[in-house]
Amino acid sequence: MSSSAHRDTGHDHAAAGPGPDRLWSVQDHLDDVLATVRPLDPIELNLLDAQGCVLVDDITVPLSLPPFDNSSMDGYAVRVTDVAGASEEFPAVLEVVGDVAAGQTDPIAVGPGQAARIMTGAPLPPGAEAVVPVEWTDGGSGAGLVAGMRARSLAPEGAEGHVQVYRPAEERAHVRAKGSDVRSGDRALAAGTVLGPPQIGLLAAIGRGTVRVRPRPRVVVLSTGSELVQPDEQLAPGQIYDSNSFALTAAARDAGAIAYRVGAVADDAETLRATIEDQLVRADLMVTTGGVSVGAYDVVKEALAHVGDEDEPGGGVDFRKLAMQPGKPQGFGSVGPDHTPLLALPGNPVSSYVSFELFVRPAIRTLMGLPDVHRPTVTASLAADKALTSPKGRRQFLRGSHAGGSVTPVGGSGSHLVAALAQANALIVVPEDTESVEPGTEVEVVLLG
Repeated sequence: MSSSAHRDTGHDHAAAGPGPDRLWSVQDHLDDVLATVRPLDPIELNLLDAQGCVLVDDITVPLSLPPFDNSSMDGYAVRVTDVAGASEEFPAVLEVVGDVAAGQTDPIAVGPGQAARIMTGAPLPPGAEAVVPVEWTDGGSGAGLVAGMRARSLAPEGAEGHVQVYRPAEERAHVRAKGSDVRSGDRALAAGTVLGPPQIGLLAAIGRGTVRVRPRPRVVVLSTGSELVQPDEQLAPGQIYDSNSFALTAAARDAGAIAYRVGAVADDAETLRATIEDQLVRADLMVTTGGVSVGAYDVVKEALAHVGDEDEPGGGVDFRKLAMQPGKPQGFGSVGPDHTPLLALPGNPVSSYVSFELFVRPAIRTLMGLPDVHRPTVTASLAADKALTSPKGRRQFLRGSHAGGSVTPVGGSGSHLVAALAQANALIVVPEDTESVEPGTEVEVVLLG
């Protein structure tokens, strides 16, 4: 596969022209992936099912929030002139004409010399201009200032009789105005918004029960290797625990996908092909790890290099070498009747995770329909005891700890050092034409968290 929409990145290609010996640049490989992957088709979902999805259309507010003037306090709805000059020595004494509770539909009018006991969120009754908190009153008890209202079931007489008000109130005091949150016709949410709990709450508040979104991509993560054993099982000589499938499944979920982890597949091409075929029914994107290099047991390369060429025109996976460290061997293409995108990553833990961040995460975010699919990058001062070295012609990605404008390398450059990866929150980028970076140099940093 080749991209017809490469971005101008300002970097020279590591090697020109197609073919098995081409050395791809990081950017060209990424461009090829993103030119092939397309956002998923929109669907209408119930609000809670849409959590984590990307909004397709702008959402316009159909009604103002709040939809009516309402009280922000428990207290009494009054006319301003009736409480003007009120004090503890000379309180205003008002007739209580009833209760106004949240959800009440029968309005109680407040006339001269009157007050209505009102609850937080209840509509401001006709005639009232302000709300005085109950703490400014005697609560109808005639016994001085009170700290709060008694429950109506315990003191029904509180909604009648008289109340003494000990402080004046300005017009609209403790009143939440209609439309003070959003007004009818305003844009509530913009297309491209990821729907989290606050956004779903807003949609519910304006009466939207469903919303049109791009669904969360379904990503199947599959590791390969006969030496891999599942955690909690006993290791035999020469075996290791399968960590890649767990790390990459978690990374896919962190990127916004619905991710499925498949247990490690042994180094057998037919078994791998059958497993991938079985998994395609629930995959918008396939990710494999391991078996993409030049060894005699690199099963992914053996199984997929020509898959689909005869039966599915346009399918197949291209295995290539990238001018990067770690992660030189990579595979990308499509499999199955729906041409499901597949990214084949190296098997070394650090190589696979760095490759995921550089290529798979942007692909997931593209499937979601997000406008910006990349991790944020910053420049930071290199804090190191000695110069960093990097192979000429390779773009190197070193694990780092970024804080306060500086970044410190974590662990060595070995692609098997998974413990150091767990301590990193950034990748230090060393360009292809740089072989040494001195301490204090400003470097590009990809922020991972």
